[in-house]
Amino acid sequence: MTDGSAPFSSHEQPATPHRRRPRYAGRNPRRFEDKYKEHDPVRHAATIAKVLASGKTPAGTHRPIMVAEILEALAPRPGERAADCTLGYGGHAREILPRLQPGGRLLGLDVDPIELPKTEARLRALGFSPDVFTACRSNFAGLPKVIASAGLSGVDIVLADLGVSSMQIDDPARGFSVKHCGPLDMRMNPQRGQPASALLERIGAADLARLLLDNADEPRAVTLAPLLAGRAFRTTAELAQAVRSALPWLGDDEADLTVRRVFQALRIAVNDEFSALDAFLRGLPSCLNPGGRVAVLTFHSGEDRRVKKAFAGGLREGVYAAIAGDVVRPSPEERIANPRSAPAKLRWARRAD
Repeated sequence: MTDGSAPFSSHEQPATPHRRRPRYAGRNPRRFEDKYKEHDPVRHAATIAKVLASGKTPAGTHRPIMVAEILEALAPRPGERAADCTLGYGGHAREILPRLQPGGRLLGLDVDPIELPKTEARLRALGFSPDVFTACRSNFAGLPKVIASAGLSGVDIVLADLGVSSMQIDDPARGFSVKHCGPLDMRMNPQRGQPASALLERIGAADLARLLLDNADEPRAVTLAPLLAGRAFRTTAELAQAVRSALPWLGDDEADLTVRRVFQALRIAVNDEFSALDAFLRGLPSCLNPGGRVAVLTFHSGEDRRVKKAFAGGLREGVYAAIAGDVVRPSPEERIANPRSAPAKLRWARRAD
């Protein structure tokens, strides 16, 4: 060669070596990280459809719950201002945003620094520009500040879905679930606060018993607390096994329920969820324009009691003109298609004119 460069050798390796598809013990991947088709729904739409048809939630995604019921309660109209206080995967926002156009705007709040950028990119790709949709890194208790920062005096619609997103539940690295072994973390925002492992290591038995009762109505709180408090658990699997070992007389189903209640109680404590919900409900009336509507989805009795009490008190005081007479639940069809919707309860209220 005249330029002095070395000729290409067939033995040289390419700059990016080829990576073979991972091999699995069975026909399908089991680990969250290995479900590459489910994590790429655009390229693998057929796989996503198959997972959904089986009543499961594809890895890395979330299925919005009670969409039709929420849209009926909130009745979004063109030109209105809305706030989705728990943006999550963006499923509810995706349905509300087109109904606000032309001229409407939605503020999407989420405290999770891992999922919020993904959801913002997802909604941008659907054509929702910054003048229509604004992503806000905030806990739902910060709604008044977010509205003020957006230059608004109030909004016409508020939605709060208090459930944990499937993206968080299914990812072992987040430590929310016992489905797969992962670090015992449970923080919605991993950059702040202490993980569940640190909470258990420092808490006393009496305080843990109270926490299990208040946050999960755990009937065996007094028995469990001395056996768990002050111990160092590194992983979700270690804690789950400790709970089962503490109650060896329980059958498998009841033991699983107890494990889930313990995890729920710790998650609520780690993220200070009840305090955030109380602050949100106190500030809610001042965030709603006259005639504004709010819908709140709850997933356990401690949340629902707070929402029910706040709405009933607001109705008595004339702050709200109307509230849901009865709690609204998912239809039988939705519970079959999406089993994770089963515990959901929807309550709504309308601000007085």
